[in-house]
Amino acid sequence: MKAQGLYNPQNEHDACGVGFVLNMNGNREHTIVEKGVKVLCNLLHRGATGADVNTGDGAGLLVQIPDNFFKKTLKMKLPALGHYAVGMLFLPQNQEKRESVLDLLEKIAVEENFKVLACRDVPVVASAVGDSARAEMPFIAQVFLQPNQNLTGEDLERALLVLRKRAEHESGLSAEGSDGFYIASLSARTIVYKGMMTAPQVPVFYPDLNDSNFESAVAVVHQRYSTNTFPSWPLAQPFRFMAHNGEINTIRGNRNWMAAREKNLASPLFGENIQKLTPILETGSSDSGNLDNVLELLTLGGREVGHSMMMLMPQAWGKKHAMGPDLRGFFEFHAGIMEPWDGPAAVAFTDGEWVGATLDRNGLRPARYTITKNGFMVFASEAGVLDIPAEDVAEKGSLRPGQMLLVNLETGRFYKDREVKTRFARKEPYRRWVKENHIDIHGFFNAVGEVAVDESSLLKRQMLFGYTREDLDIILNAMASTGVEPIGSMGSDQPLAVLSEKPKLLYWYFKQLFAQVTNPPIDPIREELVMSLMTYLGIHDNILAEEPSQARLVKFRYPVLSNEDLGRLRTLNQDDFKCVTVQMGFPVLSDTLSAGKLLEMALNELCKKVEAFVRSGHKIIILSDKDLPDELSPIPAILAVSAVNQHLSRIGIRTSCGLILETGEAREVMHVASLLGFGATAINPYLAFETIADLSRTHQLDKQVGVTEAIEHYIDAMNKGLKKVMSRMGISTLRSYRNAQVFEIVGLSREVVDKFFTGTASRVGGIGLEEIAKEALMRWRSAIESKSPLLPSGGEYRYRKDGERHLWTPEAISNLQRAVRTGDQKRYDTYAELINDQTVHQSTLRGLFAFKKTNPIPLDEVEPASEIMKRFVTGAMSYGAISNEAHEAIAIAMNRIGAKSNCGEGGEDPERYIPLSNGDSLSSAIKQVASGRFGVTDEYLVNAKELQIKIAQGAKPGEGGQLPGHKVSEQIAKVRHSTPGVTLISPPPHHDIYSIEDIAQLIFDLRNANDKARISVKLVSEVGVGTVAAGVAKARADVILISGYDGGTGASPLSSVKHVGAPWELGLSEAQTTLVLNKLRNRVRLQVDGQMKTGRDVVIGALLGAEEFGFATTILVVLGCVMMRHCHSNTCPVGVATQDPELRKRFKGKPEHIIQYLHFVAEEVRHYMAQLGFRTFDEMVGRSDLLEMNRAIDFWKAKGLDYSGILYQASTKPEEIRCTHSQETGLDGAADYEILKKAETAIETKKPVSLSFSIRNTNRTFGTIVSSRIAQKYGYAGLPDDTVSIHLLGSAGQSFGAFGAHGLTLELEGEANDYVGKGLSGAKIIVRPPKRSSFAPENNVIAGNVILYGATSGEVYLNGCAGERFGIRNSGALAVVEGVGDHACEYMTGGRIVVLGPTGINFGAGMSGGIAYVYDEGGQFDSLCNTDMIDLDPLNAADEKELKTLIENHVKYTGSPKAKRILENWDRECEFFVKVFPMEYRRALEMMNQREHG
Repeated sequence: MKAQGLYNPQNEHDACGVGFVLNMNGNREHTIVEKGVKVLCNLLHRGATGADVNTGDGAGLLVQIPDNFFKKTLKMKLPALGHYAVGMLFLPQNQEKRESVLDLLEKIAVEENFKVLACRDVPVVASAVGDSARAEMPFIAQVFLQPNQNLTGEDLERALLVLRKRAEHESGLSAEGSDGFYIASLSARTIVYKGMMTAPQVPVFYPDLNDSNFESAVAVVHQRYSTNTFPSWPLAQPFRFMAHNGEINTIRGNRNWMAAREKNLASPLFGENIQKLTPILETGSSDSGNLDNVLELLTLGGREVGHSMMMLMPQAWGKKHAMGPDLRGFFEFHAGIMEPWDGPAAVAFTDGEWVGATLDRNGLRPARYTITKNGFMVFASEAGVLDIPAEDVAEKGSLRPGQMLLVNLETGRFYKDREVKTRFARKEPYRRWVKENHIDIHGFFNAVGEVAVDESSLLKRQMLFGYTREDLDIILNAMASTGVEPIGSMGSDQPLAVLSEKPKLLYWYFKQLFAQVTNPPIDPIREELVMSLMTYLGIHDNILAEEPSQARLVKFRYPVLSNEDLGRLRTLNQDDFKCVTVQMGFPVLSDTLSAGKLLEMALNELCKKVEAFVRSGHKIIILSDKDLPDELSPIPAILAVSAVNQHLSRIGIRTSCGLILETGEAREVMHVASLLGFGATAINPYLAFETIADLSRTHQLDKQVGVTEAIEHYIDAMNKGLKKVMSRMGISTLRSYRNAQVFEIVGLSREVVDKFFTGTASRVGGIGLEEIAKEALMRWRSAIESKSPLLPSGGEYRYRKDGERHLWTPEAISNLQRAVRTGDQKRYDTYAELINDQTVHQSTLRGLFAFKKTNPIPLDEVEPASEIMKRFVTGAMSYGAISNEAHEAIAIAMNRIGAKSNCGEGGEDPERYIPLSNGDSLSSAIKQVASGRFGVTDEYLVNAKELQIKIAQGAKPGEGGQLPGHKVSEQIAKVRHSTPGVTLISPPPHHDIYSIEDIAQLIFDLRNANDKARISVKLVSEVGVGTVAAGVAKARADVILISGYDGGTGASPLSSVKHVGAPWELGLSEAQTTLVLNKLRNRVRLQVDGQMKTGRDVVIGALLGAEEFGFATTILVVLGCVMMRHCHSNTCPVGVATQDPELRKRFKGKPEHIIQYLHFVAEEVRHYMAQLGFRTFDEMVGRSDLLEMNRAIDFWKAKGLDYSGILYQASTKPEEIRCTHSQETGLDGAADYEILKKAETAIETKKPVSLSFSIRNTNRTFGTIVSSRIAQKYGYAGLPDDTVSIHLLGSAGQSFGAFGAHGLTLELEGEANDYVGKGLSGAKIIVRPPKRSSFAPENNVIAGNVILYGATSGEVYLNGCAGERFGIRNSGALAVVEGVGDHACEYMTGGRIVVLGPTGINFGAGMSGGIAYVYDEGGQFDSLCNTDMIDLDPLNAADEKELKTLIENHVKYTGSPKAKRILENWDRECEFFVKVFPMEYRRALEMMNQREHG
C-alpha cells in the first residue's frame, strides 16, 4: 500500500508470538516440523486479522533443508547435503515477468559460478488463505543451485548472499505485491516457508510441510501481529536467520549509520564482492527485516551468529550490573563498533547449525523454554505451547533481561547465558584491547571550573540567540538551582512556531516522538540502571573487522561538555585525533542575494569545509557560533549539525569523525536532545553556562548556590532530561538515540526537510530557508539594534501582555465564565469569536481552515443540542489532581445530560456508585485504567459504562507521574487502596502492554471483567498514530481517543508540555485515513480532545473523522480556573486543583455551569451543521472534503503550509467512514462460561463448590468472568473464602485469575504465563508443578512476568520461580514465591511479598509501601536492591511470626519442599531473611501510630 493522505507505510509496526522446537542431538525428524506448526497454532492469539478475517498478518517456519524430501520430490540426483542450495522465491504472478526474473536469476548464478540444477513450482492451496492475501499472493517457486567450485559451509553461504543481493538489486522489482520479487531464503542449510496467513493455514497452504520426508532438527516459528492489514508476503516471518518479536525503537538511526558505513565495508572473506552486497538493508523491509539483514552480514562476515546477536542486542553492562572484566571488555569493545538495535525484543535465530534465543536488555518480552529428558527443547513466547508429559520434563526456564541461550546441533550441547557470554568474551583479548587503546584525557569530565562572565556583551549575545526573561527565570533558574527541569500545567495554548509572529528558534518546529502501544517507554528514574548516556568519539567505519585499533576511542560519560572539557579536546594533541573548529555563521547583508540564499550558500560552504577537514584526517570537528563577527548571524545550530551530518553520511565519511557543537543557542533539554538526535556527538552550551554564572553571581537563582555548583546542577538536570527524552521512546542508550531522528516536524517545508533533515516526517509543509534566515536575522537585529536593558519577556510558559500570544487570555476566560454563570449567549459568542477567528493572528492548524460553501438548511431541521451533547466527554482528571468538589461537579453534570465524565487514574470511591436522593449520580461513566492501576478493582470495573486504557496523555506522553506522599490524604489513600502519606508512582508504561498483542490481551481482560462496558484506548497524536490506531482496532477496542499535544491539565515538565506530540488535527486525520484504508473504521468510534474550546473545534473534528469530543481544560475554566498554571503546587486559588481544605472552600463551580457551557457548544455546532447542510451529526463525520485552507490568510510564515494530507479523503463507501458495526468481543467460548454454569448456585447461595477442569495456554483470563459476576452481586467484599474452588491441570494462559474476586480459589497444577493475579481483588491463587514431575520446583520457572500488577487484596502461592517485575504495583495482596527476576516489588505500595530464593536486580525500585521478606542465604541481596526508597532490616518478633505463618500457608497449599526445609530448621533459617521496609511506609506507619496513641 502506498502513502495516502497522512498514512505512510513506513510507520507500520508489528509484534508476534515467536519460538522454536529442536532436537538437541541434531536428529532430523518430521515430528519437529509438526511440533513447530503446533506451536504456531497455540500462539495464534498473538497474531491478528483485519477486515478480512481469513487473512492473517503472517506466519511461517524456518527449518533446515529437508534433504530427503527434495531428493524424493525432484526425482533427480542432488549433490550431497551441504553441497547444494535451495532458494525460496516469491515471483511475479505475471508469467512474462516471472520468466524474466528467472532468466535474470540464472544469468547471475552463472556469473557467480553457480549451476542451476532445477526449478520447482511449490505446491500451494491458494484457497487456504483469505481473499486479501490471495489478491497479493506471489507465485512461489524453489530454485536449486550447485556451486561450480567446491564451496561448502560459510564459504558457500557467502557466495549465495552475493548472488541473492545481486538478484534483488538488478531485478528492479519491489518485493511487494503479486508481481513483486523477493527471495525468502537462499541457503544450503535452511529454508523458509511463510506467507500472509494465520498459523492453522500454514500446513494447509504448503502441503510440503505435511510430507513425512520433510524433516528437520529445528523449526523456528513466527506468528505476526501487524498494526496494518495491507497484505505483505515478504514481511511475514521468519526471515532468513531469525524470527523477531519486538520493536526496534532506534531503527532510523540504525539505518542511517548502516548507510553511512557501507562504502567502508571490507572483508577478506568477501573480497571485491563486498560492494555487490550494498545496499545492505532491503528497501521497504520492516525493522525486523533490516535487523536480519545486518545479522546475516555480521555472521557471514566471520562472526558466529551468537556473537553477532550480542553485538546487535547487547545486555546492559553499566557499573550497576555485576559482571566479570572480560565480559565488560567485550561489550565496551563492541560498543565502539556497533550501536545497539535498541527496543523490546525476543529473538529466535538459527544459521542451521547453531540455534539460539535472546532477550532485550529490559526483558520486555516473554521468553519461556522447556527441555525434556530425551533432549527435546521448545522455546516460545508462552509456556504450554506443547503438551509435554510432566514426568518427561528435565527443566523449565525463561530468559532474563539481556540473556541468551544457544544450542549447537552438531555437538548437541546446550549453552546457558553465562557459558555463552564467557565463550564469546574470551574469543579475543577484548578487555586488554580496550585498556591498551583507550585514550585517557587528564581531567576529562571532572569537576567544572569557574565561568568568566563578559557583562559588557552578555545581554547582546543572549538577544542574538533568542533568550527571554522566561529562559532565565523559569528554565535555567530551576535547572541551576535544583538540578531538575521546571514543571508546569494546563497544557499549551500558544501558537505553533510556524504561526507565531515571534522569531522562533528552529527547535520549536520539532516535536519529540514517543512510544505508545507497540513498545513501552522506560522509567529513567527507577530503571536508570539500563540507561546510558555514554558515547564515543573516533568510531571505526568497518564493522566486519575486529582488531585492537578499533578500541582507540575517546569515551564521553555524557554528551554535555563543560568549557574545560571542550578545551581538553581542542588540545588533545594526538596525531590520529586532530581537532579543528569551524565557524557556523552566515552573512547578514548582500546587495544581490536574499537572506535565504546567503544561508544556503553558508550551509554548503560549511559542509565542504568539514568534508575537507575530515578527509585530511581530523576526527574532532567543532562547529562553533562563538565570537562571530557582527556581519555574521549564527546558523541555527540544529540546521548546521544536521546538514553536516547528512552530507558526511551521504559521502561515506560520517562515522570516522565526531561532531561537537559549541553553541550559544542550546540551553534547555529539548535543544540538546534535538542536536543529538540529528547527529551531534556532544554539545558545549557555553552561553547557558555563562548566563547561569551571571544568575548565581547576581543572586537571581531561587536557591543560592555558587557558580560551579549551579553549573553542575544544570548539567545534572540536562542529563536527567536527556534520559527522559530517550526513555519516552523506549531507547536505553545514547549511542542508539544519536542520529535516530525520533522527531517529527511541524512547519518546515519539504524542500528543507528533504535536504537537511532527510527522512524526518513533515506533513504540512511550512517555511523554507528564506523564512528561517529571516527569523535568525530578526534575532540578529534585536541584538545589534536594541537599546533595552532587558531581555524580551517571552510569554511561552505564562501569559504576558508583551509576550507570545495565548488563546486563554484574561478576556477569553472572563467572557466564558460570565456566559456560563448567567446564560448570556452574547458573552459566549464573544468568547467563541476570540477563539475561532484566526484570520489575523493564527494559533492552531484548524485556525487556518475554512468551510466550503454548500446548500444550507433551516436550523430547526438539525439534530437537537441534547443529542449532540451526548457525544461529549470530559478529560481524565483524577481525584487527587483536582479537588473532590470539582470532580463530583463534573460527574453530576455529565450524567445529567447523558454524556460521560472520566474519573481519571485515581480510582473512585464506591460510595459514588449509589445514586443521590435527587436522582443525580456521582459515578463517572468512564473508569480509567492507567499504568498505576490505582483503585482498579473488580468492583471498580463492573461499575463502568466505559473502561478507558490510558496509553499516554497529551501533556507528557511516554512519561509516568507521581502523587507525593504529602498529598495522599486518608480519603485519597482509601480510594487508591494505599496508605496515607505514602507516595504513589505511576510508571511510564503499562507493565502489561509491551507490544501490540499485549493491548489486545488487556482489552480482552477488561471485557471479561465487564462484558457490558465499552473499551476505549487513549493515544496521543504523533506521526504513525494512525497505524497504532489500526492495531488497536484489530485488538477489538470500541473507541480510540486521539489526544492533541496541547491538552493536559496535570503537572508535567515544561519541555514535555511544549515539545512532545503533535496537534490533534494531524493525528485524527491520520487515524481516520489509516482505519478507512484498512477497512477497520466502521468497527470503532473515534474520539478527539486537546484544547477543545468551541463548537467550531467540534465541527472540524467531526469533518476530520471524530464522533466524540473531549473537554478538560475548558471544563476547569468553566468551574472557575483562572489559568494561574500552578496546579502542581497545590495552591490553586479557586479550589479547583488543590487538596488544601481552606483553598477548596473557595470553589464556586456548579454542575449547571458545565451543562450551560456544553449547551452553548452544541448550539454552535448546530449552526455550523445548518450552514453545511447536515441534518444529523453522523452525516458530518469524515466529510473532510468540505474543509479547505483559508486563502485570505497571508501571514508570511503560513504561506508554505500545505493541508492536502490532512484533508485527504480515502475513496470508500459512506458507511465505511464512521462506526456502523460493533466489535467482536472474543468472549465466545470462554472457559468461564462453563464454570458459571456449575458455580452459579454457589455464587447465589454462598454454598461452597469445588470444580475440576483442564486448562491450556489458549485459555486466557481464566476466572475473571466468574469474578465479575461475584463483584456485580457483592461488590468488593465478594464471597467467603473458598466459596468457588477450582482445581486445574495444565498450562494457564495469560492473565490467569485477573481481577479475581474474594471467595474464588484457583489451584493450578502445571504452570502459568504472564500477568497472574493482575488486579487481584481478594481471590486466592495457587500454582504448583504436576505431581508426576521430578524436577526441583525451586530451580524452575512456574509463572511468567508482571505478576500481581495492581493487586489490591488476595493471596498467591507459587511453588517455583517467577519472572520479571513480580509484585509490581501491588497494593495489598500477599504472595509467596521461590525466586523472582529483575525489578521485583517495583512501585509496590502495600501487601506482603515473601521470596524464598534468588532475586534479580533492582529489587524494590520505587517501592513506597508494603513489606517484602527475602531469603538471602548468600548475603548478596543488598547488591541487588535499589535502595533509593527502601531500608533493609533484620526481622523483629512480629515479622518472624507473620513470615512463618505465610510460609506455613505456602506449604499447606503447595507442598513446597524448600518451604518445608526452611520450616524444619526455622530457628536457623529465619536468620537468612531480610525485611525490605520502604522508608516512607515506615514514616507513615509511625505517624499513624502516634495519632492513634496521641
